[in-house]
Amino acid sequence: MKFLTLDYIKQHSRIDYDCEAEILDLYGCAAEDALLNCCNRTMENVIEEYGEVPAPLMQAALLLVDLSYQHRSPVSTQQVHNLPTFDILVKPYVKL
Repeated sequence: MKFLTLDYIKQHSRIDYDCEAEILDLYGCAAEDALLNCCNRTMENVIEEYGEVPAPLMQAALLLVDLSYQHRSPVSTQQVHNLPTFDILVKPYVKL
C-alpha cells in the first residue's frame, strides 16, 4: 500500500484479528488506486502538492476499504459515487 496501513484499516473497520490481513491489503491497494484515479492524480503529484496525503483522502480510501470488506459482493460505480461522504472528501482534490 502507498499510504494506508494495515493498522489504519483495522482501526477504521474495527477488526481485532489478523487472519484477513492479505485481503485487507488487497482492498487497501485497490482503494488507493481507485481514489487516485478518481482524483486524476498520481501519488507523486499528491505528495508534491500537499506534502503528504491529506486526511480527507485518507478517510475516503478507508471508506472504500470498509465498503469492500463489508460488501464482498459486487458494488457498482454508481453506488460508490452515491456516497455523499466520499464525494465531499474527494471533490476538492480532483485535478481537472
